[in-house]
Amino acid sequence: MLGYILMRLTHLIPLLIVISIISFIVITLPPGDYLTSHITRLQSQGTSVAQEEIERLKRTYGLDQPAYQQYLRWVYRIVRHGDFGMSFQWERPVRRVIGERIALTMVISICTIVFTWVVAIPIGIYAATHQYSFLDYLFTFFGFIGLAIPNFLLALVLMYVAFAHFDLSVTGLFSPEYAAASWSFGKFIDMMQRIWLPVIVIGTGGTAGLIRVMRGCLLDELRKQYVITARTKGLAESRLLFKYPVRLAINPLISTIGWLLPAIVSGEAITGIVLNLPTTGPVMLQALMSQDMYLAGSFVLILSSLTVIGTLVSDILLAWVDPRIRYGGVSEK
Repeated sequence: MLGYILMRLTHLIPLLIVISIISFIVITLPPGDYLTSHITRLQSQGTSVAQEEIERLKRTYGLDQPAYQQYLRWVYRIVRHGDFGMSFQWERPVRRVIGERIALTMVISICTIVFTWVVAIPIGIYAATHQYSFLDYLFTFFGFIGLAIPNFLLALVLMYVAFAHFDLSVTGLFSPEYAAASWSFGKFIDMMQRIWLPVIVIGTGGTAGLIRVMRGCLLDELRKQYVITARTKGLAESRLLFKYPVRLAINPLISTIGWLLPAIVSGEAITGIVLNLPTTGPVMLQALMSQDMYLAGSFVLILSSLTVIGTLVSDILLAWVDPRIRYGGVSEK
């Protein structure tokens, strides 16, 4: 097990280096940059920008340097000082722009993950152990509905129902009196009272998908010979179910941890815009659309790195939960 972990860790550093290069290249691929777009927008509004001012801004943001020098400078500052550069659009350090919203994004995402697993696993187990029952068909029906409806559309429907029938405004994460207030116990309670809508909206699709995965995997395990043999020996059904089949059926769920870590940071961008949530998703979308190079590149780098780390964690957990899983299919001695 230790050798497996060390082998995976040795692959991690070069992979992160390659990811940083690809992230920077992808962000710089579109023609022009934020400064060019900004100057063009000002000129279209009738505002002239002196050439000396343009050159000064290029030197300030390092845009007068070749692309490889910009990349090396960016990576050096990240590794040495934890400095991800300046955001052109916000005119503030990227670390501060991301940091202001990442805490709220993590709260919403973690609550969504807990909601998804707590709801999906018991329903998936029940649906598998009561195959073709009325509730199995009912859960299957709602599962397909949940997978088919986009999150932002569900958010719009719930917003309409809340406003039209209950005269409630459910957008935003805080009530108007707490939106600009400093943190307090009252603001925390207000957030927890309003967080249920984004949690349900964002978690619906994931919950529906996990129910289908859990049901299918558990049905496969329940048909295997070791389960049939254990039943013939008189092993109690509940003990048999949770000792082996459920433990093996959650392997695909554990493998999704690689997707959960970046989801905690990125959030749902479109849903965040629809519900007016102060999360990182809308900021990331804005940065990509406006070619805010260092902000968008930092987002891509962070999310890609979290995906790699999450995949490593899920692989280690899978090897620990199921001893049959080994790197390259080779069993440990």
